[in-house]
Amino acid sequence: MRITFAASEGVPYSKTGGLADVVGALPKAVASLGHEVTVFLPRYRQTRLKQDRVAVANLTIPMQDHLLFCQIIDGDKHDGVQFYFVDHPEFGHREGLYGDSRGDYVDNAERFTMFCRAVIESSKRLGVPDVFHVHDWQTSLIPVLLRNAYASDADFSRCGTVLTIHNIGYQGLFPNSVMPKLLLPWSLFTMDRLEFYDKVNFLKGGIVYADYITTVSRTYAQEIQTYEYAFGLADTIRKRRDRIVGIVNGVDYGEWDPATDRHIPANFSATDLAGKARCKVALLKEYGIPEDKADWPVVGIISRFAAQKGFDLMEAALPQLLAEDMVLVVLGTGEKHYEQMFGKLHSRFPDRLCVKIAYDNRLAHMVEAGADIFLMPSHYEPCGLTQIYSMRYGTVPVVRATGGLEDTVEQWNPASEKGTGFKFAGYRPQELRTAMRQAISTFEEKEQWRQLMLNGMKQNFSWSAPAREYAAVYDKARALRVSA
Repeated sequence: MRITFAASEGVPYSKTGGLADVVGALPKAVASLGHEVTVFLPRYRQTRLKQDRVAVANLTIPMQDHLLFCQIIDGDKHDGVQFYFVDHPEFGHREGLYGDSRGDYVDNAERFTMFCRAVIESSKRLGVPDVFHVHDWQTSLIPVLLRNAYASDADFSRCGTVLTIHNIGYQGLFPNSVMPKLLLPWSLFTMDRLEFYDKVNFLKGGIVYADYITTVSRTYAQEIQTYEYAFGLADTIRKRRDRIVGIVNGVDYGEWDPATDRHIPANFSATDLAGKARCKVALLKEYGIPEDKADWPVVGIISRFAAQKGFDLMEAALPQLLAEDMVLVVLGTGEKHYEQMFGKLHSRFPDRLCVKIAYDNRLAHMVEAGADIFLMPSHYEPCGLTQIYSMRYGTVPVVRATGGLEDTVEQWNPASEKGTGFKFAGYRPQELRTAMRQAISTFEEKEQWRQLMLNGMKQNFSWSAPAREYAAVYDKARALRVSA
């Protein structure tokens, strides 16, 4: 099959979050199955191409009352995947991808409408795919456009569409005054299409019009059909429930493998764990924690500081836990309230807690390698990657049983010696404390702990299995259009 990915970011060219990691890895895995894969990305100021690249197409994109001109830049082929960049300097060459220090760009609706139209128009010249695979709100207009503005275009009549929802909390909401700028009829501005509380909802349009919808874990596919997790779109999702598939993200073990990791002071593996102790000592030194705490369990957190990530739970639970024999090292940035919270906790427990307000890739690897326990008590987590990294590094995850955390971490059973971590279900401080105390108690049982570590290190979350699952969804999406 010929598959075209359209996304707003993808490593190594642009990144703000986990979407970029998926778009950087999944196309390669799909191509390795023998499919012809193309990826379209916007060209941003941050986009770094190895050399000056040629424009393979010059496009004129109609907007409400004017025309926009853009180029399609050949990004060359990498690992069997052809990359193209939609280049419109006025929209792309800015401080951030979606906004700056003042907030989201006010013209994001126009920016990504142009991008979606450019992907469709350039596909007519460069090759119409069997399936468009679009990601999140920024490219959700592609299914809408194909079934409306391009409904009479024979080139696209047999073209399937798949939408992946990476986080339903981000929907692309705009004032209804943008409708004319989309060049779509007002008849689409209804409750069963694009309208959402008198606003235009890009993601909702994609959900309504895509042939298939995927999410980044099986549990999250169920959660977004509930009012608690759907951010207002539960009814829309439920209407498509027979077309929703949950597929757990893979990870790049080329980057996250303690046996080959260049960022850590000592390498180790499931067959030789000696290096992990050296990594623990180095981590304590890096964070200024006394070395005499090396026999205590070291708990690591790498996260954006936000309530979604469970920091309100931690605020209530951590003081009691830190009064016991444990060390906490934290890496991340985010809401000032939680940065200040950790500052106050450090003042109370200076030799047990240290936080670095930053995102540092080298330090992230050191925390994964040197910690004993990895804490991730998210309120919701579509998939999550750091808990998967931690298992490969023999760092036992303690997580809330939601989304991808539920799907990737198996509760430890000391009787059978099966399981890879500890989970708690209720979003309550006492449940977090109970799970942490279970982990710390097991840490004291050295043989059990070693087995628990090894169980996690032997897990395989590579992209090969998810790629096959996506290929099966592509087959179904194409079959719907061929038989239509």
